[in-house]
Amino acid sequence: MTNSTDPSKKISTNFEKYIGRFLDYCILDKNLAKGTVRLYQYYLSSFSAWLVQNHPVTDPGQITKEMVREFRLFLSGKVHPTKGPLKRSTQNYFLVAIRAFLNYLASENVSALSSAQVELGKERDRSLTFLNVEQLEKLMSMIDTSEPLGLRDRAILETLFSTGLRVSELAGLNKDQINLKTKEFSVIGKGGKARVVFLTDGAADWLERYIAIRKDTFKPLFTRTSGEADVTEDGEHMRLTPRSIERLVDKYVKLSGIPFKVTPHTLRHSFATDLLTNGADLRSVQELLGHANIGTTQIYTHVTNKGLREVHQAFHSRNKSPEEK
Repeated sequence: MTNSTDPSKKISTNFEKYIGRFLDYCILDKNLAKGTVRLYQYYLSSFSAWLVQNHPVTDPGQITKEMVREFRLFLSGKVHPTKGPLKRSTQNYFLVAIRAFLNYLASENVSALSSAQVELGKERDRSLTFLNVEQLEKLMSMIDTSEPLGLRDRAILETLFSTGLRVSELAGLNKDQINLKTKEFSVIGKGGKARVVFLTDGAADWLERYIAIRKDTFKPLFTRTSGEADVTEDGEHMRLTPRSIERLVDKYVKLSGIPFKVTPHTLRHSFATDLLTNGADLRSVQELLGHANIGTTQIYTHVTNKGLREVHQAFHSRNKSPEEK
């Protein structure tokens, strides 16, 4: 039987209590997605376990800025057996969870470290991969649309590029959500936020052709064509998974000979880049992507700023003719 005076037992009990309340708050009050709540639980439990091993604190209010810094050093030296060292972005996920936890404690008038004292590690700028018009056409042309499977896959790729949906959002679509007459529909994205997305004429046409060949009454918009059939009325178990969609995108990328990795998220990048390149304003693209913060959308501006190209063309000496020099 564990000694009740064991400090590790105290911190475990105390942290479990506060973490449990925080997770309930995330579910009931913040209405966060189940996946987000599970990740928060993992990150905070990892932090709690590290504290048990390294500091004799017995209450969340005893956490200091220096302890969090030590935990950051621990994360930076952590090595996954197959994936290698933790990426800086992954390390920051732990810190974001700690920040959210500390904010919750403050809202409950629990004396604790200010979340502002938890600094995120600086990340390198993300490289942005997207497809140009020619590459998109090449990708689409690899699909044999004379077969039902090809019609489904073409509808998937066209919808991804037309709407900028996340792969999880696409996989979760139901047939009755899609209005092919108005060519628009709503989705629930990250954080339970609803937004409206739009179909191009081409995407609507491919969706209509795909739906027309469906002989089932299943609810999911995109369903698998192999494996054990679903005998339930709604056909939920026939729904195509995000992983399956990633695999089919990869299949056509390899057939097209595109020389870099392309995922469903690449098509989301391509959607945003296409809009901005053709004159859309950043705020509208933010709304269409479902970004909570416009700073997230700004990653696209450095590849779509026509003004920078014009400045380079007009003023770089190598662009001038001998007569102009």
